[in-house]
Amino acid sequence: MQQQEPVEPVSQVEDGAQHVSLSEESAVHHATGLKLWLRDLLISAAVSVFIILFLYQPVRVEGTSMLPRLVDQDRLFINKFVYHFTSIERGDVVVFRYPRDQQLSYIKRVVAVPGDRLRIDRGKVYVNDRLLDEPYVPTEYRDTRSYDAIVVPPGEYFVLGDHRSIAADSREFGPVKRDLIYGRATFIYWPTQDVGVVH
Repeated sequence: MQQQEPVEPVSQVEDGAQHVSLSEESAVHHATGLKLWLRDLLISAAVSVFIILFLYQPVRVEGTSMLPRLVDQDRLFINKFVYHFTSIERGDVVVFRYPRDQQLSYIKRVVAVPGDRLRIDRGKVYVNDRLLDEPYVPTEYRDTRSYDAIVVPPGEYFVLGDHRSIAADSREFGPVKRDLIYGRATFIYWPTQDVGVVH
């Protein structure tokens, strides 16, 4: 009977060694990928926190003076940083501390800026002797109140609510000082049916 030579299972050993090597390499790649993913997640979270804390602030609308665009209990972001680089312009929807009680915040639309000559004649707003085009004020929200002509003082802004017939605004408390204005309304994020840019 012919004796068989012992044969080393070379292919099995090599295959096994290769399998172990691939597994280790895969584990290293997986760990590296997980670390990169966690790093990116932390950076994104940090940037988001920075943006929210220093650039944007979530606020809730209370009241109906800015109907139809802003509805009671709408949640929106205001940009707190924009006016460090750009000027406040007519048409901006701004958030400011109420001049008669600075613990309260109001949201209104700027209709006249420093140096503008403003008057309101039976609900029609004139700025520098020109009738202001206000597509954001529907006919049913207009009123017939008048306001004597003024020149808006330096560093102050004349603001009105879009729902003119019920709004408490500069017609009652006068122009708002610049240092009381701390943000511009930018985007409604809740509820979903109101989501969109604030114009």
